[in-house]
Amino acid sequence: MDRVFNSVWALRIVALVLSLALFLYVKSELETAGREAAPSDEVDVLYNVPLEVYYDDEDLIVTGVPETVNVTISGNSKLIRQAKITQDYVVFVDLNSLMIGEHHVTIQNEGFSEKLKVSIDPGALNISIEERVTREFRVEPEMNKRLIAEDYDLKGMTVDPTTVVVTGAKSAIENISYVKATVTGEQGIKNSFQQEANVKVLNAELNRLDVAVQPEKVKVKVEIEEYSRDVPIKIKQIGQLKEGISIEKLSVEPVKLKVYGKKAVIDELKELVVEFDVSDLEESGSYEGKIKVPEKVTAEENSVIIHADVKKELVETADESTEVGTGQQAEDSTE
Repeated sequence: MDRVFNSVWALRIVALVLSLALFLYVKSELETAGREAAPSDEVDVLYNVPLEVYYDDEDLIVTGVPETVNVTISGNSKLIRQAKITQDYVVFVDLNSLMIGEHHVTIQNEGFSEKLKVSIDPGALNISIEERVTREFRVEPEMNKRLIAEDYDLKGMTVDPTTVVVTGAKSAIENISYVKATVTGEQGIKNSFQQEANVKVLNAELNRLDVAVQPEKVKVKVEIEEYSRDVPIKIKQIGQLKEGISIEKLSVEPVKLKVYGKKAVIDELKELVVEFDVSDLEESGSYEGKIKVPEKVTAEENSVIIHADVKKELVETADESTEVGTGQQAEDSTE
């Protein structure tokens, strides 16, 4: 043993081993300390980041581009926090060099640290560039008639303004079949009302089209009335004509009247009767006649005008013969 330690080479080898062990230990400690002191890497997702689109928006329309995208960033946690706080970045597609037509484009980004890894979802888009077209369309009001109370009717709807200006891609404008303003309400509507309604632009399959509308809302006036129907008027003669009086023609004005009330009752009505008392009738003229209506029914007018054409016959007496109603004296009759 003493000889081993007395050997110069043995001491050199032992010293080398100890030095190597000490070196490895110190290196390990330094690496551990460095890892503890340095910020750790992480992954974060930025949701609903606005997607900028660069193109000639005065003459062109671009479809197929979402409003927002999700951006995943990974790397140094300090740099990630800094990006989230400052938001000094932009996500975009540049279409300025592209012509009208279909294109596949990659979404780009700027403003992130070069030390961060950036991934965008979606990373690319299929887009369409079309000519921007503007046209004027008439607005059609509409309403679900099942909202109207029983025994009431929708009499009319008006829109203000009557037309709107629609702007969009040429293909969308050419596909417009309907421009509607729909009013809503609770079931059982009995009174007229006015409501502001959104304008919808639809194709033939009633799918909404991606277009801009100006104005976006219009005022719709809805007229609701009690159920009504025009019913013919029939003259019913009562009383006995005087001797020498005959009626050549009777007519009524108007020939029909609008009646309101229970639908079931009104639909059963075939005619309205106006009674005309002829017992005092002596000459042609216009006379007032009262309308008779059934219960739970009202007419737009309580009376009508009856025009009577009357003929007076000659009545002979023992001394003379006179034409009744002409105001002229007949010639004396001789026997």
